[in-house]
Amino acid sequence: MVELDDADRRLLELLQDDGRMTNAELAERAGLSASACHRRVKRLEESGVIGSYRAMLDQSAVGRPTTIFVEITLASQSEEALDHFERAVRDCSDVLECHLMAGEADFLVRIAAGGPGDYERIHRQQLTRLPGIARIRSIFALRTVLPARGLRLHER
Repeated sequence: MVELDDADRRLLELLQDDGRMTNAELAERAGLSASACHRRVKRLEESGVIGSYRAMLDQSAVGRPTTIFVEITLASQSEEALDHFERAVRDCSDVLECHLMAGEADFLVRIAAGGPGDYERIHRQQLTRLPGIARIRSIFALRTVLPARGLRLHER
C-alpha cells in the first residue's frame, strides 16, 4: 500500500472526477504548483495507485442500454477450475467486469447489451462456452440509480 497524504488524495479525487484536465488546471484546483502536481501524479502512476485513464461511455448512446449481472457457479472450485475459467472469461469481449465471489455464486459478471436479443447472443456464444460452468443466473437491471464512481479517499 502506498502512503498518501492529503495532497495526493485531493489529486486522486480530482482525477477520478475528470481525468482529462490539464496539469495546470489540476494543480490550480489542488492548490499546488504545476511542477509539484506533475511530480506527484507521475509518482502515483509509477507506484500503481493510478492504474489507467479511461473514457466512461454512455451505454445507451452506444446502443447497449441494458445492464445484466450474471451469477456463475462452477461445477468445481478447484484452483485449476477457477484458473481455467478466469483465463477464458478474459477473452469474452462482452464481459465488462468479472469478480470472484464468496457466497452462493462463484463469479459475478457485468454485461452491457443492446437488449434481450443481444443478451441471448452473448449468453449462447460466450457465457455458455466458458469452461466448468454448472449454473448461470442472469439478473437484468431496470435502471441505473448510481453509476460507477471513483473511490473517495477523504473522510466525509
